[in-house]
This record gives sequence, C-alpha cells and structure tokens, in this order.
Amino acid sequence: MLITRRLEFDAGHRIPSHASQCRHLHGHRYAIEITLSGEIITDEDASAQGMVMDYSEVKRIAKEKLVDAWDHAFLVYRKDKVVLDFLHTLPEHKTVVLDAPPTAENLAQFAFKLLDSAYRHNYGNHLQLERIRIYETPNNWADCSR
Repeated sequence: MLITRRLEFDAGHRIPSHASQCRHLHGHRYAIEITLSGEIITDEDASAQGMVMDYSEVKRIAKEKLVDAWDHAFLVYRKDKVVLDFLHTLPEHKTVVLDAPPTAENLAQFAFKLLDSAYRHNYGNHLQLERIRIYETPNNWADCSR
C-alpha cells in the first residue's frame, strides 16, 4: 500500500550558472509530497489500525527533519560565493547551504536522503520511503524514487 502526504513551504534560491531567469535571486512556493509504502496495520490495539502510518506522524517527521529548516530560508549552492558572502551580511538570515545547485531535481534528491532513514520506524509493517516529489511551481516538479 502507498500513502502520500503533501506539505508546502516558501524558500528562495538561484541557479548561478543558469542561462535564463533562474540565475537571479527569487523565491517559490514549494510543495513536497512524501510517498511511503507499507502494509496496513491490523493490530486491534494500535492507534494507527487500518493505516500504513498516521498522516499526522508523516507530517511531524517531515517538518522536524526538513520543512522547518527549509521554510522561509534561502537555499544556496556551496560554491555560489557571491550569494553566500551577501547572505552573511544579513544578521541571523536563515540560509541552507547545499552541495549542489538548488534545482528541483537536486532538492528532491537531498530531501530523499534526509528523510529516508527518518521513516524507517519499526511499525512491523515494512514501512519505507518510496518517493519524494518537489514542486517548484504548480506545473514543474521532480521526483526522486527508491
């Protein structure tokens, strides 16, 4: 069985080597979809009986491990020294430094790596992360799948 939880967050970024508009500082209303697989819990005493995982628990983990860190942050490539130097001049600016340009594809990969182990709970139902989908806009997204 597959289940999916969607969360949204706002973040800024730029793609320094991009030949078009994305080389400029700008922001997006991102959405992340987290798809998990597992067996439906049948234990009569479990609060998640009839579920793969309680959706509120999917949300709590995603917020704790990723969304709260990325929401209203500037996602910047480690080698984008111009922007990093600028951001360091802003007191207490929320900045997330990444090892690759913050494209939707790379963000999906980063998110998958961050969340994969977080959803490996021992619910006895073989729970595992299957896919992360990052929407950069309503019409553009990238998937990272197991």
